[in-house]
Amino acid sequence: ALPSVDIPTIVVIAQRPGADPETMANSVAAPLERRLGEIAGVTEITSTNSVGATSIVVQFDLDRDINGAARDVQAAINAATTDLPSDLPTRPYYRKFNPADAPIMTIALSSDTLPVREIFDAADTTLGQRLSQIEGVSNVTLSGAEKPAVRVDLDPVRLAAAGLSAQDVTNAVKAANVTEPTGGFQGPLQAETIGVNGQISRADQYRRLVLKAGGGAVLQLSDVATVTDGVANTRLAAWDGKQPAILLTMSKEAGANVIETVDRVRALLPQLMSWMPANIKLTVIQDRTATIRASVADVQYTLLVTIMLVLLVVLLFMRRLVPTLAAAVTVPLSICGTLAGMWFMGFLLDNFSLMALTISVGFVVDDAIVMIENIVVHMERGLPPLRAAIEGSRQIGFTVVSITLSLVAVFIPLIFMAGILGRLFHEFAVTLTMAILVSAAVSLTLTPMICGRWMRHPATPGAGRWAWVSGGIERAFDAVHRGYARTLGWSLRHEGLMLLVMLASVVLTIRLYGAVPKGFMPVQDTGILMGSTVAAPDVSFPAMEERQRAVVDALLSDPAVESVGSQVGVTSGWSSLNRGQVLVSLKPLAERGLSSEEVIARLRPKLARLGGIQTFLQSAQDLRGGGRTGGAQFQFVVISQDLGELRHWAQALEDKLKATPGITDVGSDEDRAGPQENVVIDRDAAARLGISATAIDAALNNAFAQRQVSTIYAQRNQYKVVVETDPALQTAPVMLDRVYVGAANGTQVPLSAVARFERADAPLAVRHQGQFPAATLSFNLAEGMALGDAERAVNDAAAALGMPPDVRTEFAGNARWMQQTAASEPLLILAALIAIYIVLGVLY
Repeated sequence: ALPSVDIPTIVVIAQRPGADPETMANSVAAPLERRLGEIAGVTEITSTNSVGATSIVVQFDLDRDINGAARDVQAAINAATTDLPSDLPTRPYYRKFNPADAPIMTIALSSDTLPVREIFDAADTTLGQRLSQIEGVSNVTLSGAEKPAVRVDLDPVRLAAAGLSAQDVTNAVKAANVTEPTGGFQGPLQAETIGVNGQISRADQYRRLVLKAGGGAVLQLSDVATVTDGVANTRLAAWDGKQPAILLTMSKEAGANVIETVDRVRALLPQLMSWMPANIKLTVIQDRTATIRASVADVQYTLLVTIMLVLLVVLLFMRRLVPTLAAAVTVPLSICGTLAGMWFMGFLLDNFSLMALTISVGFVVDDAIVMIENIVVHMERGLPPLRAAIEGSRQIGFTVVSITLSLVAVFIPLIFMAGILGRLFHEFAVTLTMAILVSAAVSLTLTPMICGRWMRHPATPGAGRWAWVSGGIERAFDAVHRGYARTLGWSLRHEGLMLLVMLASVVLTIRLYGAVPKGFMPVQDTGILMGSTVAAPDVSFPAMEERQRAVVDALLSDPAVESVGSQVGVTSGWSSLNRGQVLVSLKPLAERGLSSEEVIARLRPKLARLGGIQTFLQSAQDLRGGGRTGGAQFQFVVISQDLGELRHWAQALEDKLKATPGITDVGSDEDRAGPQENVVIDRDAAARLGISATAIDAALNNAFAQRQVSTIYAQRNQYKVVVETDPALQTAPVMLDRVYVGAANGTQVPLSAVARFERADAPLAVRHQGQFPAATLSFNLAEGMALGDAERAVNDAAAALGMPPDVRTEFAGNARWMQQTAASEPLLILAALIAIYIVLGVLY
């Protein structure tokens, strides 16, 4: 619906399963951010560090080529490799991303019989890859599960009784699953390769893995662990309504036509689904093109009505067929010429370009009317039509050129305007300029030709079928003319007063410009709601699942809601275990009868009554800015070098904004600290037993981090072997007493013998902006509140708290774009006035 705005943005993703957020921030994000910050043209770097995952968003200057930026990002990742931990399962990778583009389509895959892991595997190997290959699709993201994996859930007590550690199991699994090259034979006439069954891929094969043998006894892996076919990460879930599902979210490439892209996807889906298991069901949760098609159709209808109204007015005032046709023909010719120019320049038919065409209809007939009026004047003086057309066009041609260039001059600043608004209005200004120039060419050539060839001297005034209309219009014009003559004469006799009135008008205009409420973009009703859910920091994954399902039930109970997709769990794109997402598709506007904002207002009380979870909803927009999105439309960032100080002031400002009139849905991505069990190593006791800190870290990693210790290589994909303590033994910190560490003499020592356990608080996620800890507060606007007024209210609230100098604040996303726009608007208006003055000065 909007012009394609490409904001060069790249997301760098790194994973270190089991690492806490602060460790991820210090050991993974910081080295990468230092290298990424050295790249030329970087405007913003933000990162989110959660348990085992880091996501860094790098935004570049609008003029930066995304492919060149991608090469620089890869070079920065390579340079940072030596500073990164050696136990990363994979190297950090990047993907291109455009924050200004909302997802174009989301589909859900579900089944009544298949487990989610098999649905994910089928979607990942078949559907996701083929959808990514479709022209116009840039990225396909799968959520709700991870790849299938063999899971080894250890019993630490049985392991210790057998004299083994979790590291021994890890080493045994690695040794049993190998894919080393084995070479071959080269005979005089025949060559032959050597194959070996060094890889095992099923849970039943791992159960029989021998860990220890001696004295006639054999200890298998199944004796000390439960081995199952599961998924690599058990703390992920997604739903299509109330049914567990896998969600596939698609975004489009820069410059791709969203409607054509979605049409290609829909055309290919039946074929792709025929390759999937028959008991997998596909549901389209969200299709962005539905409202885009309706919006474009509405603007096209408006354009048609505008053309008809303009022609009707021309006919009403001219009251003659040939002059009306001479003026009317400029409309289709100008639009056709403009469309040809748009095609040549690669523009799309979107709301902005269609709006430019609609506005141009009123402009394009002006030149023709001026030309026709002058030709008629010459005919009334007795000249024949052809001679009148020649003389009239020669006399008025310069005036038509002046009018045209004056109109074009207004749009010159828009054409060359920088920033995000410049990208938005460039197509609008160029389209309107082309329409005006084409109409001038038509008025100077075709209009005189039509008049000279087919126009005849008018009949006797007051005769014919238009007599009563002509008489009424002429009398009205005469009255206006007499009034104008009187006021003009009075004004000329009071020149000083008129000069004062002019100056007062200028001053009043400036004052009114400052007084008028200002915004960035009106809230769109796209028929799609995006939401985030937040629970207490100490919520467990099963409890979060239950509360998320309660939110889905509440949403589905609303009569305006058509479908709901939701997800919870920590991924590379979502920050912490206590947060989730919802995607709500509303019924068509004609069916629901309410705008999306009114639906949100109706849902707020219902969602507020749900215990233990908060839900923030916002209408999905075509234009979004910033490297981090929040639970509402606009963002305000608090930055500090001290994490504790940041948490304090972010919470204080959040409370202050919640009490600020005109601002609603205030939320923060800085959660209250969650509980953490610190393991404090007694280094003297550990040294006496020959136990290193590395061994203790490895024991904890093997026990609780869903450690991926080996890779199973299949024909179509790669799968992991995951080792951890039995989840049933991970329910409380007392389970640390069951962790054992191997001593130097080979015995298994309880962790409690070399460490003590302390209760503490720790962040669920650590976020950076510009390499410093940051918290993002998001908010929506109450009805009647303008964004400019809201920004002043937020700044006033921050100033009233008296934050220390080392705590900085700034707007982000659309709110920051609004600030930049407000700063450049007066210069834009001044530039337009100067351009008009220069053009008229040159012409006259």
